[in-house]
Amino acid sequence: MALSMGFGLIQDQRMKLAMTPELRQAIQVLQYSATELVQFLQEQALENPVLEVEGGGGEEILAWTDYWRSGTVSRAPIRRDDEDRQWEAPAREETLAEGLESQLRLMNVDQQTERIVSYLIGNLDEHGYLGLDAVQICKRFNVGIDQFQACLGVLQSMDPAGVGARSLSECLRLQLLRKPDPDPIALTITENHLQDIAAGRHRQVAKVIGCDLVSVQQAADCIKTLDPRPGLAFGGVDSHYIRPDVIVEAVNGSYRVTVNEGGMPRLGINTHYEHFLRRQDEEAQQALPYIKRQWQAALWLVKSVEQRRQTLRRVAQTIVDEQQEFFNHGISRLKPLTLRQIADFLGLHESTVSRATQQKYMQTPRGLLPFRYFFPSGVSTAQGTNVSAQSVKDNIARMIERERKIQPFSDQQIADVLQGEGVRISRRTVAKYREELGFPSSQVRRRYSD
Repeated sequence: MALSMGFGLIQDQRMKLAMTPELRQAIQVLQYSATELVQFLQEQALENPVLEVEGGGGEEILAWTDYWRSGTVSRAPIRRDDEDRQWEAPAREETLAEGLESQLRLMNVDQQTERIVSYLIGNLDEHGYLGLDAVQICKRFNVGIDQFQACLGVLQSMDPAGVGARSLSECLRLQLLRKPDPDPIALTITENHLQDIAAGRHRQVAKVIGCDLVSVQQAADCIKTLDPRPGLAFGGVDSHYIRPDVIVEAVNGSYRVTVNEGGMPRLGINTHYEHFLRRQDEEAQQALPYIKRQWQAALWLVKSVEQRRQTLRRVAQTIVDEQQEFFNHGISRLKPLTLRQIADFLGLHESTVSRATQQKYMQTPRGLLPFRYFFPSGVSTAQGTNVSAQSVKDNIARMIERERKIQPFSDQQIADVLQGEGVRISRRTVAKYREELGFPSSQVRRRYSD
């Protein structure tokens, strides 16, 4: 049979999945956190003239949430009890540069020194360190190295102690020299042996310096009280606040789950456009298609927000039910849980549960916790069951905190103890969990006196 080639119109019928704009919006709304959702709704209110949020305008709005839940529309005007309330902005914290400049103005120094020190202050990083080269500064201001050292001494004499240092060693040394009776061994360690102390090589340091282990241990303890980043004591760092998406409360022996809607804007529609749709004049008929499109968009947005609320509540309630032992007894009873398990319980797709738990937080009697906290990986036991990695980490932390510091547990010893309790775990896994908890190795944790 010959192969024919040519142009023609062919009608082909096939089935495929298509994601509608409304479905995309519902997915987008579901994965928003509470703070992101508020911002998104405010942006939608600016783009859609039909849609309004509470506080967005002075006109009466329709309670769309009531409409969606009950099918009836409430036209009660939104209360604005705090409309005339005057809010006082929090006082701005003083930055490191501002604090140093204010100290410089109180010092009795000549104009040239003040100019150079002010330049040095402006070039400090957020930790309070100076990263400029001395030769570069001398050329810029046409001064000698002795005058630069004098200006640097003025800067390093300011508070906080250690500011203006050019290295970690110099920063710690400046803080030690501010003490009434600085430890000479600690000064020697900061100058030459910081890496050895950090690695726990106390014996080697004691041998080089020519002192006993106890003195080295005491000097290391003194160094640990110093601040390696003195500049962070000042303001200028943005604070990040977390708003819980779900609140879990203990009520009569059980746990009640509610979606946090405090501060969530109330969606509505401007009544001006509702009346506009009823008009029969030529102007209304021309604008009617546009108004209907915006009306439908507003309705779909409310539907998406309501679906998000219901999905969050169902997912959170299932998590609480599955982790009941954790809420009753603490982290030792936290059990392994997966997104697929929650999805199977609720009859949802795993991706839906993933979006519902992404970047969201739950306020519980055990504290403010991210949703993903309740999905720990598991470690098998001798009985064939699984125990959460978080509870294993908690056991490791307790063992390290209660150990004899003169003879701390090694990773292998911790693994042996856990295996004796029925947890199948290797030394490498113990080392991994220990590092995630922020504990150093046994060599670093060792102390040579009580």
